[in-house]
Amino acid sequence: METSFLPTARPLPAFQTLAAAPWCPRPLRRSTIRAAISRGRKEDTVAAVREQLEGCYLLAGIRYEGLTVKQFQGIRDALPESCHLLVAKNTLVGKAIEGTPWEALKPCMKGMNAWLFVHSEEVPAALKPYRAFQKEERVEETNDFIGAVFEGKYYQPGDFKSLETMPSRAEVYSKLLGALNGPATGLVTTLQAPARDVVAVLSAYVRKLEEEAGAGAA
Repeated sequence: METSFLPTARPLPAFQTLAAAPWCPRPLRRSTIRAAISRGRKEDTVAAVREQLEGCYLLAGIRYEGLTVKQFQGIRDALPESCHLLVAKNTLVGKAIEGTPWEALKPCMKGMNAWLFVHSEEVPAALKPYRAFQKEERVEETNDFIGAVFEGKYYQPGDFKSLETMPSRAEVYSKLLGALNGPATGLVTTLQAPARDVVAVLSAYVRKLEEEAGAGAA
């Protein structure tokens, strides 16, 4: 009897389980990173402007376009310690001054500007270094002041002469003390000075009278 052989069946492949790949977050796109950094820098700039506004007596805008880094640093070095010069985008400065007396500067938010923060009543001394720079570099027409706010009042470029010729605090004190000892008309004229100067001088005058009275009683 013939014996037939059937082909041997191939073994089935063993069942294999694949380990799940560990989850990892999708990497942030570069545009997202740039946006986050940009937003952070903008917030820092707005905060820096608001910080400078604290105790600020005068805020003035200066046309910055065309000035070199070296020129800008030279201006900074010439300013009194009570002043700070900052370059910032108009939109960020505008956001920082919203709802404040400095908001009157909104019309100046055009072009490339630097912002001068003056933390002293000695306004002429704060403006003088930049005037000297303008003459030395011959940029009076191209890089002038664009506006300022002082004691809540907005000053256009043509009004800066009144700011630059303001008497110093010592001059106001001397004039007022002289008026107190002179005719009433002189006192009325002197009282045109800023209110805080008048109050300070009157206080000093009262102390002077009290000291004299105390010395006489002794």
